Amino acid sequence: MAEHRQENGYHRMMQRVNKFPQGAPPSELLLKIYSLLCSEEEARLLSLLPLRPFSALKAARVWRMDREAARGRLEQMASRSLLLDIEREGKMVYVLPPPMAGFFEFSLMRLRPELDQKELAGLFFRYINVEEDFIRDLFAGGETPLGRVLVNEEAIPEEKVCQVLDYERASEVIKSATHIAVGLCYCRHKMLQVGKGCRAPLDICMTLNLAAQSLIRHGAARSVDRVEGLDLLQKARDLNLIQCADNVQRQINFICHCCGCCCEAMIAARRLAIPNAMYTTNFIQATDPARCDGCGRCVAVCPVDAISLTRAPEGSGMPGKARLNSELCLGCGVCARNCHTTAVRLEAREKRILTPVNTAHRLVQMALERGKLQNLIFDNQAYLSHRAMAAILGAILRLPPVKRLTASRQLKSRYLERLMADVEVTRFSRFD
Repeated sequence: MAEHRQENGYHRMMQRVNKFPQGAPPSELLLKIYSLLCSEEEARLLSLLPLRPFSALKAARVWRMDREAARGRLEQMASRSLLLDIEREGKMVYVLPPPMAGFFEFSLMRLRPELDQKELAGLFFRYINVEEDFIRDLFAGGETPLGRVLVNEEAIPEEKVCQVLDYERASEVIKSATHIAVGLCYCRHKMLQVGKGCRAPLDICMTLNLAAQSLIRHGAARSVDRVEGLDLLQKARDLNLIQCADNVQRQINFICHCCGCCCEAMIAARRLAIPNAMYTTNFIQATDPARCDGCGRCVAVCPVDAISLTRAPEGSGMPGKARLNSELCLGCGVCARNCHTTAVRLEAREKRILTPVNTAHRLVQMALERGKLQNLIFDNQAYLSHRAMAAILGAILRLPPVKRLTASRQLKSRYLERLMADVEVTRFSRFD
């Protein structure tokens, strides 16, 4: 009977987290991961929580327990980063993080003696790097990826610097952050535990703003100031690491300094041939054949194997030339920084990449593309704040007409259709 109850708690949790736009397909491996991270009772309680931010009072109502008892449970879970606790306008709100970017990373962002980290890393490796369901759904499940690549500012030609907006610059993202936290790189820590680690530093990846606030409070990551944050950024660039950030313009939650050998997105792009595993920058690599001497440095540093060398005709005595697979190019600029003949440059892409405005906007787009939009609107609706509800609906109404129509069909909601009709009336009334 006890075993049956344990299965129920973890299975409910798996079903719950899979409702996120960036969900996690249930499997026996995922069940084992949860059994290491939390108890069956904690899994059951987590499975009852809203997907959007909530208060201790709302958790108490859902759990049918005293408010202080609920607060104690929430704080205990937040101390292990199963939840994030964030202070807003003097009040504490709680957030159930998605699997990724979320509690998968949080579980290995610090050394935790109470966890068998080697076993946990092995389970993550099998679930993410061996099996394909999770990684394919995360990086190829829709047009809107979870993360985006930031261009290496030192590789941008001087005449094109003005084309790069502040949210596309890692330096500006760090300077404008309210909180900066540095923890162990989840990807490299996981690979180290399974005997596949590399030489890139572990203590370098950054969590920012409100998410950093919670991790710092509970010792999951250390607080750094902007000066150290910028120093770490320069160190990462000097090591040819790629800067990958939250795929939003405002309140960016993370900047990871990624290597091609350990990063989940880079591995997915190569192993599964997913061309848009991460949003690229608004630049693309271009090589001048006349300058290229075929040294292969650009090939060696490209994290997604987007560059290869052509073969020169036999007996010609000529070197091979760098050749780009434009579908895989991230536009990161690492190749340009390493080209000693200045043959490699960054050129503006023909079509500019459009980054979602904020997290609500990105979540709506991801949910819409993955057929999970109804989860954001109706999941535990009684416990959603008016602010969260307005943010989601506002993001829907800012979608292009075709995507709004798709949203309407998924929801089959007269209320949403009425809102969309009102938007159209307002839009066309401007031309009356």
